[in-house]
Amino acid sequence: MDAIARLLKPRSVAIIGASADASKTAGRPVSYLIKHGFAGDIYPVNPKVNRIGELPCYPDIASLPAVPDVGIVLLGAERAHLAVRDLAARGTAAAIVLASGYTETGEEGARRQKQLLEAAGAMRLLGPNTIGLVNLTDNIVLSATGALEMDHFPIGSIGVVSQSGGILGSLLSRAAARGIGLSKLISTSNEVDLELADFIDQLADDEATKVIALYVETVRNPEKFRAAALKAARAGKPVVAFKIGRSEAGAKAAVSHTGALAGADRMYDALFRQTGVIRAQAFGDLLDIPIALSTGRVLRGNRVAILTSTGGAGTLVSDSLGVCGFDTPAPDPETAAALRALQTGDHAALDRNPIDVTLAGLQPDLLRGAIKTLLASPSYDALTIIVGSSSLAMPELMAGAIQDCLPLSDKPVIAYVSPHAPEIGALLTQRGVPAFAVAESCTVALAGMLQASRWKAPAEPTVPAAQVAVDDFPAGSLDEAQAKQLFARFGVPCAREVIVKTPAEAERAARDLGGRVVLKILSGGITHKSDVGGVAVNLRPEQVGARLTAMAAEVETRAGVRPQRFLIQEMVAGGTELILGMHRDPLGTAILLGMGGVTAELFKDTTMRLLPPQGGLSRGDALDMAKELRTWPLLDGFRGRPKADVDALVTAIVAFSQMAAQLGDRLVEAEINPVFVLPAGQGVRAADGVVVLGR
Repeated sequence: MDAIARLLKPRSVAIIGASADASKTAGRPVSYLIKHGFAGDIYPVNPKVNRIGELPCYPDIASLPAVPDVGIVLLGAERAHLAVRDLAARGTAAAIVLASGYTETGEEGARRQKQLLEAAGAMRLLGPNTIGLVNLTDNIVLSATGALEMDHFPIGSIGVVSQSGGILGSLLSRAAARGIGLSKLISTSNEVDLELADFIDQLADDEATKVIALYVETVRNPEKFRAAALKAARAGKPVVAFKIGRSEAGAKAAVSHTGALAGADRMYDALFRQTGVIRAQAFGDLLDIPIALSTGRVLRGNRVAILTSTGGAGTLVSDSLGVCGFDTPAPDPETAAALRALQTGDHAALDRNPIDVTLAGLQPDLLRGAIKTLLASPSYDALTIIVGSSSLAMPELMAGAIQDCLPLSDKPVIAYVSPHAPEIGALLTQRGVPAFAVAESCTVALAGMLQASRWKAPAEPTVPAAQVAVDDFPAGSLDEAQAKQLFARFGVPCAREVIVKTPAEAERAARDLGGRVVLKILSGGITHKSDVGGVAVNLRPEQVGARLTAMAAEVETRAGVRPQRFLIQEMVAGGTELILGMHRDPLGTAILLGMGGVTAELFKDTTMRLLPPQGGLSRGDALDMAKELRTWPLLDGFRGRPKADVDALVTAIVAFSQMAAQLGDRLVEAEINPVFVLPAGQGVRAADGVVVLGR
């Protein structure tokens, strides 16, 4: 058994700094271990006390009768490292440090945290500034959270890992009130050693855990997180994450549009999407989605039947589902006939959805019949049951009737409890029917299930691309011509162009290119050329010379610099303008694709992919990116438009990503905006580019 496994399931626990007063924080761990039935050995350590309850209390760690698997350190930050050092010397597998006053407090706290890690040596550390962990599966509570004052907690299959100690207690108490069973809860907090990824990896192997819920402040080791999340996904254990810190208010301005479009939160979206992690958009979702997933049922489509006896509540659920893209079709003729056979009279509305069956007197047989009919119907992928006020009188009958039908199908069955009746919701949830008090929560839960069922594991790494020689490019901001030379070297097709200095050269180049042309200033220092009047389009060759002279004067007036060089570029027409860029932050390097041109930042129709640990993106990833855009129909022949050369676009995305992978940290910024995607068979053209290279 490795150290993390022993931390989660110790046979013996030492509590350093234990208090005999159970009302104090330092008195809680011993009290809770006893209260919740820990079957192993408990060793309180306190030189001022001889006994704590029925347990002998030891003066120091050296005096313990055996080596504890785990030590809970309740000393302050000034002395905690001493206890950690002594526990490590005895051979303890892991220590939990509850004290605050470390990196969260500044430079002195960071020094203390480093001291703590050095004192631990090979021993594993949870914390500091943690509330500990709770293993409900095995009745092991290594925590001081006041939420453990409760006498009983439902035991289930949802494991929770939180970077906040307070949130751990919040989720524990909220889950208990709703009848949601949890398996393990771990607070990692400052993560001086053990972190989110360690426990995702461990829970992926835990037989008692089916779903993993995360409260995330930051991911400190993206590659370790990626590996652990993929391990869980491949083990069939969905991971649901609520990530705080979504505001982009402090995002720095960047040279390229990509920097503004790819904030830190978008990077987390990309990381989660590529590792199968379902992102909870609200804190409440962190329980709503896992409880639905923990049933093990698979949502194979977006068609939902709503069975109700109260029209208003059914409409609430139907409306919420519709807004989020779910379909609530009317019953097919065979299903409607089967429903009509269950109930005589004209009080039932059986030809529409919500399916309104009058459950007069709460008839369990009628309810069972309707549920069986809808679960057997080929028209529906899931069933939502509205629990109305009539259920208040006999909740057990309703819960039992629904539960009886569950073995008949593997389709998801959830409930919306319309009256304020938390006890009915808890009863249904404990019977295997996830119950929600808010109509929108039903939608969130089903959306999470649909995302889990549609996730595809990333493609295996492709053969690394051949290295491209790039040593001749200088450090700093490249001018547009240099940027496109770099793109072309990696295989991205670029528009034909000529560098000129004089009006005469410009006219000659325009005639050589043929047709209408684009005139631009060429400068490594002015990136957004349009903002200073440095771009003119759709010019005839005879117009170019005069326009160059006027442009030079206008740019000098607006930017304070008179341009000395210009580009004459072929006029690319008939294509769809996209933006293709890269962005780097602590999570890694991402490739961004979106609607391009000068409106890129205005419409923000973009999608992102993080580069894999080795090499660029696969063709499958690149194609998926294009299809995720709201403007994908423009590439796919919208309203009679010719279909775009998507295959060439995919090739360009892959080539651009291979450039980003090869250059690594040397590539500070890179962007093509716009890249024109021409009709099928005509390829793509990079029409403008930005590159900033480091040394």
